[in-house]
Amino acid sequence: MVSRRTAYVLGGGGVLGTTEVGMARALAEHGIRPDLVVGTSIGALNGAFVAADPTVEGAERLAEVWRAVSREGIFLDNPVRQAARVARYRTHLLSSAPLRHVIDRYLPVTRIEELEVAFQCVAASIEGATERWFDTGPVTDAVVASCSVPGLFPPVEIDGVHYLDGGLVHSIPVGRALALGATEIYVLQVGRVEQPLTPPARPWEVATVAFEISRRHRFVTEMASVPEDIDLHLLPSGAPSSPNMSLGYGRASRMEERMEQAYAASTAYLDRLVGERPPEKQEP
Repeated sequence: MVSRRTAYVLGGGGVLGTTEVGMARALAEHGIRPDLVVGTSIGALNGAFVAADPTVEGAERLAEVWRAVSREGIFLDNPVRQAARVARYRTHLLSSAPLRHVIDRYLPVTRIEELEVAFQCVAASIEGATERWFDTGPVTDAVVASCSVPGLFPPVEIDGVHYLDGGLVHSIPVGRALALGATEIYVLQVGRVEQPLTPPARPWEVATVAFEISRRHRFVTEMASVPEDIDLHLLPSGAPSSPNMSLGYGRASRMEERMEQAYAASTAYLDRLVGERPPEKQEP
């Protein structure tokens, strides 16, 4: 009999990342513990904290990390200050120093191999135009590299190579979990893949729709090719439908709301899952 290997796959989504916090809490409360955590972009940040402590207490600590993120203004900033920083930094709006500070302050370890659960995150190599998976080494460098959204944060240099956001190469890395031997996969995502796409009707929707197609296509392909014997679960975000990502969908003021919506929706999903599963056979 093949032993079960449970993986959490955490996708990208910037400020929408609190959605995954609610999902992590629901999983922990249902006693579903990962053997492997893989993440990209904001999922790398969330995933590192889940891998450090995959318990209810760990999920509560991650929620506090996000409150610190909000206080620090890591992902969003005053428009006037943004304009000034464009002039100062030229290629990006924000320094990655506050994000590093939050990780160093709240994460109890400094290296990936010291995490409680096996963890990997991905970033996009500029020089190589390819993906790089980090499974050892300083966790802060790897996570910040994976979170370095082009234009928002500067590239992160590691061993002479410059890296940008992992979402450029893997928006929700289900395929990586499969390649690492996962037999049971829980996908934690920010709700974007649940939102319908329609032909753009307004000028600002053109870029939004094009971006969503580019970030979703690999995920859609990988989901369609998952073998039938893999136990795969796409956790629901609980977010209301918002065609073509309407304005306000990613508002920072809704961080707590998204967390609670995802917790409620994922709890209901996992309750049904537990009720539908046949009891496990006891060894003689």
